[in-house]
Amino acid sequence: MSLTTKIGKSNIETKKLGLGTNKVGGHNLFPNLDDEEGQEVVQTAIDSGIEMIDTAFAYGLGRSEELIGEVLAKNPARRKKLTIATKAAQDPAQEMAINNDPEFLKQAVHDALKRLQTDYIDIFYIHFPDKDTPKDEAIGALHELKEQGLIRAIGVSNFSLEQLKEANKDGYVDIVEDRYNLLHREAEDELFPYLRENNISFVPFFPLASGLLTGKYHEITSFADDDIRSQDEDFQGTRFERIIKSIQEVQKIADAYGVNVAQLILAWYIKNPDISVVIPGARVKEQVVSNMRSLEIILNQEDYDKIDNLFQL
Repeated sequence: MSLTTKIGKSNIETKKLGLGTNKVGGHNLFPNLDDEEGQEVVQTAIDSGIEMIDTAFAYGLGRSEELIGEVLAKNPARRKKLTIATKAAQDPAQEMAINNDPEFLKQAVHDALKRLQTDYIDIFYIHFPDKDTPKDEAIGALHELKEQGLIRAIGVSNFSLEQLKEANKDGYVDIVEDRYNLLHREAEDELFPYLRENNISFVPFFPLASGLLTGKYHEITSFADDDIRSQDEDFQGTRFERIIKSIQEVQKIADAYGVNVAQLILAWYIKNPDISVVIPGARVKEQVVSNMRSLEIILNQEDYDKIDNLFQL
């Protein structure tokens, strides 16, 4: 099995394990983040051989991009080997309203280039769809920037299938980033067939389901009312019980491979033919090193299918 993948119709090739960086500078999303620690996460990823680094303006309203840019500036010789992906849609001039206007997107790319301290962005996503902009016009603006060499691949995130089809009217979309994990598999029914038919790559976000697929929960747990998990159906009632039982079975498989549950789950995504790159996040550098172990796991088809079946919830 190859551990590299080609992104859509672009000429980008990258490893199937990347790094999600919403905990690098994402002070608006997570409490008590340390910027220096975040940069250590990025540097460790680069040193470990990770190639895709996924960020967004929304992560700290540009702060994540700034921190990554400072790390890139210290590693100029490695830039060509890296696949830097970022996203934009929140418009600071409109109180962070979602904006897909072509001129806004062009400016967002130029702003991201400055924060990232680079002269090109490998993958640029429209982070969220707005209500009014024709999606093919928004993508057309990014295609102009691609022709200028400012971006290398065009992506969308959080688009419905119909919005994606409109965006891809001219065949310019290379990659989609959307919610998908073993607990939330709606994409398998209609999205994945469309992506296969149109040579569009796929990157799932929340691959470890807010820690639920890491094996850290070993028994039924209750959460305080102010804990976001108290409102999440995955952490409630009989569904939570079924998930815990499935994880306990995964633990047995992980033990046989000599790895932990999170590493085995990541190996499942890496083997999944519909997933191009998996981008688990990390708050500390030790998590990056641990995630890298997943690339070493040679998951046989029987165990792949067993994990698949365990999460047909």
